[in-house]
Amino acid sequence: MSSPPPLPEDFRLEDHVGFLLRKAHQRHASLFVDVSAEHALTPTQFAALQKVVELGKVTQNHLGRQVAMDPATIQGVIRRLTLRGLIVRTHDPMDRRTAVLAPTEEAYALIATAVACAQRAHAKALSPLSPEEQTAFLALLRKMG
Repeated sequence: MSSPPPLPEDFRLEDHVGFLLRKAHQRHASLFVDVSAEHALTPTQFAALQKVVELGKVTQNHLGRQVAMDPATIQGVIRRLTLRGLIVRTHDPMDRRTAVLAPTEEAYALIATAVACAQRAHAKALSPLSPEEQTAFLALLRKMG
């Protein structure tokens, strides 16, 4: 059996952008789950629900683009939110293949406290940074995205 090729000496996984972004994302997701445990919403479920409440009515396809989720992911998220009675899924009368989503009264009741939880998770995730660093960091993430 041959030995693996040597790794470049100047590469450290711990300094790689993808690795660092994943660690930051995992930290934020953990903080979010901790502060919003009473609502039993994942960060992806929260994002979808918040956007549906904001828009009032939206196609599933458009929602997926708005919250940066691929079709398979948004489909699963919507299925779980629908089962919880937070979203109603109907079809566009002009195109039965198009799913139209709308928030329920339960969604409106939940979203205000869920947003407060998201704001706490946001603040905790950014807490290691100074206010100036927070502003710069968020601006750089927007630029990268």
